[in-house]
Amino acid sequence: MKLITRETFGAVTDWRIFVEAIDAGHALSKAEVEDVFLGPQGNTLLSRAARIEGIGFGVKSVTVIAQNTKRDLPSVQGGMIVFDEQTGTPTALIDSALITDIKTAADSALGARYLARPDAKHMVVLGAGSVAGNVIAAYRQMFPKLERFTLWNRTDAKAKALAATLQNTGLPVFATSDISEAVGQADIVTCATMSTDPVLKGKWLRPGTHVDLIGAFRADMREADDDVLTSGQIYVDSRDTTLAHIGELKIPLSRGVISEADILGDLYQLKARGSADRHPDTITVFKNGGGAHLDLMIANAILQLEASQS
Repeated sequence: MKLITRETFGAVTDWRIFVEAIDAGHALSKAEVEDVFLGPQGNTLLSRAARIEGIGFGVKSVTVIAQNTKRDLPSVQGGMIVFDEQTGTPTALIDSALITDIKTAADSALGARYLARPDAKHMVVLGAGSVAGNVIAAYRQMFPKLERFTLWNRTDAKAKALAATLQNTGLPVFATSDISEAVGQADIVTCATMSTDPVLKGKWLRPGTHVDLIGAFRADMREADDDVLTSGQIYVDSRDTTLAHIGELKIPLSRGVISEADILGDLYQLKARGSADRHPDTITVFKNGGGAHLDLMIANAILQLEASQS
């Protein structure tokens, strides 16, 4: 059984490999997925399992221990086991953080490839954590006409620090403290925050903007207000992992702000159609909810890449 860590794998240099892996995975039969939670909030074991015909089985298990921040340890730790489809033999144990980091950025970049204007030049990212750096790198490769990236964060110093770090790699990244002005000039807006209250307002968006919502993952979390959802065409990566589980859509659905009919498709449907039916002035909204099936697609791509280089 292979052991693959962040250190042994190294930095991602070609995000297109992983974007294509997720896209190709959605041409296969629909995945079976199941999540299991054990323990109280802040001291939890989360296991996410998937089976995809043509790829195999995978289980990603992580512990979420809030007190680890006081122990100088990561609050989230774990691994993903991949099993052979025919024999059930475990073939690999992969660092869960590596899988999640790649999956998150590649998922959003694929959604944008279907939904954003290909001539997009300006991307605004709300949030300044590790996800922000990954999505900028992934989008830069998928949208070669992007010429400016603007970072906003509630803590201005964090946005400035990440912008400086990315500038040192040659990326045209700049920080701002004026969120409304930045969003109003954007072609693509990515939200990667830990917010429970919306930080993105629909009234700031200009026609033709693509909105990529990543951060919300719990039932009480939202990054976009109602106006964002009602002004745009809404898509998700997976209906099974977003509508009933994540506040971004669960809350407005429960209040009747939107209905399930307003969710125009997921990645399986976008793959089958080949493209979204959108006008250049249409605002599009993509909710990145993740899911074990995406983890398994990324794990399979990592193993194929490792095999090709050995």
